[in-house]
Amino acid sequence: MKKKFLKAAAPVLVVALGVTAVQLMSAAKPAPEKKEEEQRRVSLLYAEAREDSVHLAVTTQGEVRAHTEIDLTPQVSGRITAISEGFAEGAGFEAGETLIQLDDADYQLAVANAEAGVAQAEVLLLQAKAAAAIKRQQWLSINPNKEPTPLQVNQPQVKEAEARLRSAKAELADAKLNLARTKIKLPFRGRVISRDVGVGQYVTANTALGRVFATDRVEVRLPLTDSQLQELDLPMGFVSSETTPGPTVTLSAQVGRELRQWRGRIVRTQASVDQQTRLIYAVAEVNDPYGKGASEGVPLAVGLFVTAEAEAVQAHQATVLPRNALRNADKVYVIDQDNRLDIRTVEVMSTSEHRVVVSSGIEDGERVVTSTIANAVDGMEVEPITQLAQK
Repeated sequence: MKKKFLKAAAPVLVVALGVTAVQLMSAAKPAPEKKEEEQRRVSLLYAEAREDSVHLAVTTQGEVRAHTEIDLTPQVSGRITAISEGFAEGAGFEAGETLIQLDDADYQLAVANAEAGVAQAEVLLLQAKAAAAIKRQQWLSINPNKEPTPLQVNQPQVKEAEARLRSAKAELADAKLNLARTKIKLPFRGRVISRDVGVGQYVTANTALGRVFATDRVEVRLPLTDSQLQELDLPMGFVSSETTPGPTVTLSAQVGRELRQWRGRIVRTQASVDQQTRLIYAVAEVNDPYGKGASEGVPLAVGLFVTAEAEAVQAHQATVLPRNALRNADKVYVIDQDNRLDIRTVEVMSTSEHRVVVSSGIEDGERVVTSTIANAVDGMEVEPITQLAQK
């Protein structure tokens, strides 16, 4: 019985002795050395802020409009006998070019009749003057010491003859003017938008012949906010002159596969705020947009929608940063001398696609972060990367 008990208890005893031995060995083993892991620093790209004299710029958009656009109408009636090749939709014409010729036979006849009337009036005037001279001689021969009255020497008749001559000459001038008006011309170089008549058609005064616009200059109406107006140093109601020129404007648009640019200047601003948009509109002009003002032969066409970047005339002393250094409209991340992140609030004067101009909050030469960073914490330690090419 005793032997059976020992046989049953032996395995349990062996296991208990093994566990006890392992625990004793573990307790005697020295504890492993604990190493404190250093916090990994975030690597960030940076650029140095630079103080500079800059011309502030604003970006806006607008549609190109003709400076002069009119309906072409005749001043006299007649049948159209000829139309110039320059008077076709999309075609161009020169100043003084005859666009439409009306039948002028009746007007030439009117000129001839008016010339005859002038000749007759001149003869009547000569006769009236001769009669007046004869009457004056007769009066003085009878009354040598007495001056005759105007009626006694036919002065009213002379004045009447002079008035008839002036009237005849006026009729001749009117006839010649109407004859000249049979050649329909314009005093400016331009392009044709539409043509509404053809050869053989009879037209009367004020009949719409077509619509044209001048190509000496075009204008773009640019919407500006109040802050943009201040950035450009433009007052409301501004009108440019030789002594106070307006800001220069670079207009750009995608034409085909190329980005084209044209140079212009702001010539005036509205003197009131638009009631619907609450914006102030400035007008920029480009001279000779179909000639010397074209971009490598590409004209600044009427109706084109363009992006405009206007640059202020006066320079401002300010700090310039890369555009990607600005965060949340007025925040900039600065790496201080201890390579720690300093989150700053800056006063932004102007922003563009590539740069930010600030008036305060950043000093010249300070390092501003240009790379993206998630969960930025003020005072966190960072690793600046200096191999950033400066623009």
